[in-house]
Amino acid sequence: MDIKSLLDQPSKLPTIPKVAQKLIESFSSEDVSINEIASQLAADPALSAKLLRLANSAYFHVSRTIGTVDDALRMLGFVMVRNLVLGNGMVAAFRHTPGIDLPQFWRYNLYTACAARWLANNTDVNADMVFTLGLMHGIGQLQMHAGMPAAMVPLDQQLNVLDAGRAELEKQALGFHYGEVSAELARLWNFPQPLIVALRDIPQPLAAQEFSAAAALVHLGAWRARTEVLGMGDEAVVASYPFAVGKRLGLDPAWVPALAAQSPGSRNTAIMPLLQELTEGLDDMLA
Repeated sequence: MDIKSLLDQPSKLPTIPKVAQKLIESFSSEDVSINEIASQLAADPALSAKLLRLANSAYFHVSRTIGTVDDALRMLGFVMVRNLVLGNGMVAAFRHTPGIDLPQFWRYNLYTACAARWLANNTDVNADMVFTLGLMHGIGQLQMHAGMPAAMVPLDQQLNVLDAGRAELEKQALGFHYGEVSAELARLWNFPQPLIVALRDIPQPLAAQEFSAAAALVHLGAWRARTEVLGMGDEAVVASYPFAVGKRLGLDPAWVPALAAQSPGSRNTAIMPLLQELTEGLDDMLA
């Protein structure tokens, strides 16, 4: 099965909420009404309750209680609300996916998004865009399991879906990998071209025709998330670190605790906080 056939199955394509579709339109439109978005969010009691819980979570360190959707939009900003709603929409769209440990998978995606955002804040790359890519980068894996479950069984038996070598294995066995499927789903949903291209290149950012710093940052964020979710020890962390990607971005590897001791002269490099701290309060997105 090729990508076209995989996505040409209407009954197996994910359906995202209307408000999420409207928010996707905002990527390429300056005419989206904030008031209209707020009204649509408020009309969905479950989504508004979740948004308010997130707005009042430890992640955002608010000094007062956020009690309305309008307040949440003003406090969080439109882009962050869009990211939160999109993340929740993706979880809902793929709620029943065979062959994948979904709690682990979404925790990995959330860790990826927050780790990549932290790294982006130390560069000149748009951190909100990187956060979006981190949340979205693995959806191709879910679509592959939903649309071609029999073909995924032997691959899953050979290699964990979160393994760094998974994209290469899929390319060899199927002729395409999950990053390409994520990109095509984003194209169907009318995401802007830069995000589509970045999603395609995240698994192998240095092999891209044109280097994308955003894709490379998410690649590093995914590596950090993988080390945590798969419980890798320090030796495996050091051995698996994508040095070439980090070097291309100009990032000193000392941001990784296990590598800081091996990077003399890097005392000014900030060390990434624990992922549980970076994501505290956002877990409700996965529910």
